[in-house]
Amino acid sequence: MLSACRRTSNIGLRSQSLLRRSLATSAPVLEVPQEFKSRTPPYQKLISNLNNVRKILNDTPLTLAEKILYSHLVNPEESLSAFNGNINSIRGEQYLKLNPDRVAMQDASAQMALLQFMTCGLPETAIPASIHCDHLIVGKDGAKTDLASSIATNKEVFEFLKSCGEKYGIQFWGPGSGIIHQIVLENFSTPGLMMLGTDSHTPNAGGLGAIAIGVGGADAVDALTGTPWELKAPKILGVKLTGKLNGWASPKDIITHLAGVLTVRGGTNHIIEYFGEGLKSLSCTGMATICNMGAEVGATTSIFPYQDVAHYNYLVATGREPIAHLASQVNKHYGFLKSDENAKYDKVIELNLSELEPHINGPFTPDLSTPISKFGEVTKQNKWPETVSAGLIGSCTNSSYQDMTRVASLITQASDAGLKPKIPFFITPGSEKIRATLQRDGLIDLFKNNGAIVLANACGPCIGQWNREDIPKTSTQTNSIFTSFNRNFKARNDGNRNTMNFLTSPEIVTAAIYSGKMDFDPRKDSIQTQDGKQFKFSDPIGIDLPQRGFIRGNEDFYPVAEPKSNPNVDVLVSPESDRLQLLTPFDKWNGKELKTTILLKIEGKCTTDHISAAGVWLKYKGHLENISNNTLIGAVNKETGEVNKAYDLDGKDYSIPELMIKWKEDAIPWCVIGEHNYGEGSAREHAALSPRFLGGRIILVKSFARIHETNLKKQGMLPLTFKDENDYDKVSSGDVLETLDLADMLDKKGDNNGIVQVKITKRNGETFIIDCKHTMSEDQVEFFKAGSAINYIGELKRQQQQNP
Repeated sequence: MLSACRRTSNIGLRSQSLLRRSLATSAPVLEVPQEFKSRTPPYQKLISNLNNVRKILNDTPLTLAEKILYSHLVNPEESLSAFNGNINSIRGEQYLKLNPDRVAMQDASAQMALLQFMTCGLPETAIPASIHCDHLIVGKDGAKTDLASSIATNKEVFEFLKSCGEKYGIQFWGPGSGIIHQIVLENFSTPGLMMLGTDSHTPNAGGLGAIAIGVGGADAVDALTGTPWELKAPKILGVKLTGKLNGWASPKDIITHLAGVLTVRGGTNHIIEYFGEGLKSLSCTGMATICNMGAEVGATTSIFPYQDVAHYNYLVATGREPIAHLASQVNKHYGFLKSDENAKYDKVIELNLSELEPHINGPFTPDLSTPISKFGEVTKQNKWPETVSAGLIGSCTNSSYQDMTRVASLITQASDAGLKPKIPFFITPGSEKIRATLQRDGLIDLFKNNGAIVLANACGPCIGQWNREDIPKTSTQTNSIFTSFNRNFKARNDGNRNTMNFLTSPEIVTAAIYSGKMDFDPRKDSIQTQDGKQFKFSDPIGIDLPQRGFIRGNEDFYPVAEPKSNPNVDVLVSPESDRLQLLTPFDKWNGKELKTTILLKIEGKCTTDHISAAGVWLKYKGHLENISNNTLIGAVNKETGEVNKAYDLDGKDYSIPELMIKWKEDAIPWCVIGEHNYGEGSAREHAALSPRFLGGRIILVKSFARIHETNLKKQGMLPLTFKDENDYDKVSSGDVLETLDLADMLDKKGDNNGIVQVKITKRNGETFIIDCKHTMSEDQVEFFKAGSAINYIGELKRQQQQNP
């Protein structure tokens, strides 16, 4: 198969020719044919920038993540010169201003991102970008029926997104083409690339050596408008992999195990960088699976160094042979796509893959990790259901050709033994390229003939788009599902808070489909066949890449390769629409201290699913007023234990968004109090937009998830954390919270030792002052003063157009 993957195309020969002409010198010509330029990182420029960075940092050894980040700096001297090569003073401290190479947007978040971009008045995007219609397709009966139904239901939104693509020169991948992260991996992710994506699982592209970071739509607008994008320099967590995966262990088990080690907060403000001999046993798509779920530990992103076999072969197999040749040369001559020798990590975790066993994570949190050898015992201890009610395979995390062939090897074994699935199961291909290749190779028919419902090439049940019929959403009976997904918060998949989602590999999901039991360990347990014999699975076997290559499938799913902007295209948003709504700018800061009333004190985990629920609410992603009716409906009131219940100052009860709306009408600015890792999970910026739209001004918590804190700043909210976490216990709903030195902090451009003093006035008149921490940068101060980042960027671009 290796020789097949290395077959040289005519394009590849042209690429090699460019390189051979440069062999007389020590440096190759870093060029690819014209048709690949928009998909190739600007290596020459990046290496030149990195050389400048090395001089500034006195040749301090750098990790791979730092090489790629620092080579994308707008001005290396401005960002780094003050630190005299002291990396530890940069990591976790210094804000970096960066120029990303590309932006990718999924259809749910693209709506708000593009509505914001439109307010800036630019004729086209500053860098290549793509839109992917994958979130709005409901899974139920199968690909053909579900896709037709979803296209009809979401016609207005899809046409809006398509027209935006045509007007601004953005590549449009329509419904059915595939899941954003799989399409990015197949087409755009390349070693050394820096990309932003409006989805928290954008780091999936790190499996192919890219720095790919999940952001909110306003952050994406920075890149789309050519405005430097700001990121606090992450710390670097090294994961050293030794040994080799074997048996039932898979790449998914690497990250499900690490999630248990790190917890959902352990990677916050870190990039996870993998290294070690164990990398050689991993496929490119396996590395992508690992990077994808790095989002569940809060990591800024995850990355693997360039692999001469796995990465090279994947690039060739996906039609990018010139880029594969170029990446190999860049790494050979400059070492750009690997860490420097003696580079230091802030922390190192070592994992022996030879000793790794399958893991099952959940329920209700992705970091509750249990090795399969102990899962049966843990199930009994927790009195979880004894049986599994459904199995779901696929999603952006595990829908590769390798994943599907390993599943197929198990289904074939079971079928040959006369076994039938004991529970419903669903399979989701990651892209049209994957689906078509599986169809050609007989795997789709194998799945269907053995009871699977093959869903559309879309997110579907993973993100709540599952029209489940066997168990109603209102059921109060606990049930368990096994999935190969990445996230398992309450009610996320089927809208039922009593559904326990256990995350695991596709192989373990398949075993559960045939056993139906929670405590089944396929490495040692057997299943009785109809003729009374005992069947035991052999180890799964998969194929990294199809031996006959990938095929494209339905050409209707593929967009124009190099779209051009067309100013004559009209982007229409009907005033009567309940799906789309043009934006009205938020008010600028009035120059005064903020005085707010605590509307709600939240208990425990509060993810973006709690703050801005998905599922049926996805249809309102482009309509801020309508989607704001879901704000914090999943939150637990600390003072009463109730979900989606808050109390007015007169004691009358309301749903949380109803009280927000009332206080907005009554001109009562409000704030919310929360606990740790507030805003964990998705990158959805509606979790910041909606509170701001409904009159919120401050969110005060014990700690934030990175993306959500940034999103709040972008929308003109003030995110604060308790300096002393015990102060959380001292405040209550109805208390008045008033900043005392916000104006001073803003005047100092955020450089005031990171503290904002807050005066608390209890309802009985008692007052006291607490210290709160902020992380506002100079640019973020300007966002706050302007009312939002979009207000600031729009005004900046208008001034530039008036004074070119």
